[in-house]
Amino acid sequence: MRIAGKDRSFSEWQSELFEHWHAGCTLSQISAALATPVGRIYGTLRRAGGIEPAARARNPRHLTAAEREEISRGVAAGESGAAIALRLGRDRSVISREISRHGGRRDYRAAQAERRAWDEARRPKQTLLSRRPLLRQSVARKLRRGWSPQQISGWLGKGSKAMRISHETIYKTLFVQARGELKRELTAYLRTRRRLRRTHAAGAMSGKRGQIVDAVSIRARPAQAEDRAVPGHWEGDLLYTGNNTWVATLVERRSRYVILVRVRSKQTQDVVRALARKIRNLPKGLIRTLTWDRGLEMADHKAFSLATEVAVYFCDPRSPWQRGSNENTNGLLREYLPKGEDHSSTNQAKLDRIADRLNTRPRQTLGFKTPAEVLQSVLH
Repeated sequence: MRIAGKDRSFSEWQSELFEHWHAGCTLSQISAALATPVGRIYGTLRRAGGIEPAARARNPRHLTAAEREEISRGVAAGESGAAIALRLGRDRSVISREISRHGGRRDYRAAQAERRAWDEARRPKQTLLSRRPLLRQSVARKLRRGWSPQQISGWLGKGSKAMRISHETIYKTLFVQARGELKRELTAYLRTRRRLRRTHAAGAMSGKRGQIVDAVSIRARPAQAEDRAVPGHWEGDLLYTGNNTWVATLVERRSRYVILVRVRSKQTQDVVRALARKIRNLPKGLIRTLTWDRGLEMADHKAFSLATEVAVYFCDPRSPWQRGSNENTNGLLREYLPKGEDHSSTNQAKLDRIADRLNTRPRQTLGFKTPAEVLQSVLH
């Protein structure tokens, strides 16, 4: 997909945004592709309900920008409205109204007239549900009973023509903010509870993204990793630190020793590359296995294992307790990287200082020894 440049118009930028959205990209991926903050991406999608607005088109009967430029030149040259109309092949009354509507002969400017006319042409059409209150009430009633838009459309389609409506029309009325015929609260009755409309293709793409190919279950992890008797078995996670910035956290199960790694993004290539670089610098034998959750940042786990000779095991879905040491450490990290704050300026040197503080802090679970002390003792 093309990446929008700064010289693109809003309509071009919006078109590319929805191209990514319908392809199944996440908000973060769209933000990176368009070099636009996630907040603006979400705001645009939210206003449109996830449904791309129809492209605006000029009515052939209306004056064009080029014709308005000709009118402006004719006015500046002192030509009469009849002379300008003859040259443009328009009725003289069209030219007269155009000049009067946009400042008269003294203040008429083509660019301002074109912009104002384009803005004034935004006249929302009356929707089907706004014209038919009985249909609107019937749709709302069925939504509250848990019916899907497809079920409502199919059921109403068996009745009179006046009560027929497509499921897409129902979705548009629910999701698009500019339409108020159905209260947005009714989206709570949809099975998905979504607030933005997704295409079937995007949903299928999202489903594929949710699976890690050839993931080895935590149940296949060596028993020595479970009892914490032998050092070298680590737990890992990716921590969001605001403004589309991420930190990989690694915790050694025996000593609770912490390593923090700044990564460029949550894309699997960036995460795997950063982790592999860090791990290759550790003493040989200090890392034997790595246990991760089901996050797609480790989707390229085979490349990681190939580069580091470290086996990766994955927790069961929605089972963060299987990486208890790592989850606990993430909680401790929030003392230094609080939620809701922008930590995009936090570099690797600062992360190393934070890790050092955690590694030199006594832990009750270690008999009030520090992780650094325990690691040194088991290594020697």
